[in-house]
Amino acid sequence: MAGKPGPGTEIPEPATTAAATPGRAGGTPLVEIIDGSSRPTATAVLVKNDPAASSLGLVQPAPRLPFLAAVPATWRPKRAWLRLVPSPRSTPFTFGYLVLLLGTSLLIRFGSSTLTGKLLTVSSTDAHNMARHPLTALLTSAFWIAGGGWLPYAVIFAIAVAPFERRFGGLRTALVFFSGHVLATIATELPVMALIHTDVLPHSAGRWLDIGVSYGFLTTAGVLVALLRGRARIAGIVALELFVIGVYVTDDPASLASVVTVLGHACAAHFGLLVWGPRLRSVPRIAR
Repeated sequence: MAGKPGPGTEIPEPATTAAATPGRAGGTPLVEIIDGSSRPTATAVLVKNDPAASSLGLVQPAPRLPFLAAVPATWRPKRAWLRLVPSPRSTPFTFGYLVLLLGTSLLIRFGSSTLTGKLLTVSSTDAHNMARHPLTALLTSAFWIAGGGWLPYAVIFAIAVAPFERRFGGLRTALVFFSGHVLATIATELPVMALIHTDVLPHSAGRWLDIGVSYGFLTTAGVLVALLRGRARIAGIVALELFVIGVYVTDDPASLASVVTVLGHACAAHFGLLVWGPRLRSVPRIAR
């Protein structure tokens, strides 16, 4: 049959073109240009002023801006560091919670003092509110920051809450966070209520501003320390204990509020370290 090679005729190998050679210098994966994915595929070499490339909609990569060359490489933001910043995609619970805390902090800063005073009084988990509307106080007290300083808490959440969420997901993060908040609050306020009821403490001790998110993030921090191994875990435990002691010492150590707060901090941190930590150590990391 015409066109069929006869016996002994060598069949030439198909020519290998630059467009089908993966890994060629200057090549750009087609699939990355089309849909932005990173699957391995053929690589096309984009030739300057190539009409074929223009017809396919392929364009030359944009040249680097000249002023970036003058910036030292050590000063440029690293992509690894940017991953530590909470985002709505990777850490929706942490990001959303920080947005909520920012809103309430701005309300304290710029809102009416009468309105914010009433809201904070209702939200406080002091003995008076815990005896009358405990659920409301437990829920809303974690929506405020004492003093309204949002930025330091954003850094703490990026260190103590966001890594937890990246490993275990948003639902488990919310569970651990709020369980520590509720447990530490009840463990510290019930003794105060009992001492007031037996007249060991005056009734005025049941009314003070008790708000904040520290019990929650100390619980997640305790779990993260429990997941460490060897000397890193020892260093993490020391850092956690020093944080709790440092907050107490820099406050008013002689006041009842400081005593209750430091006991709550210790309870939350060790609840995460000794209770949640061993339970979550065998839980696999969520798929990304």
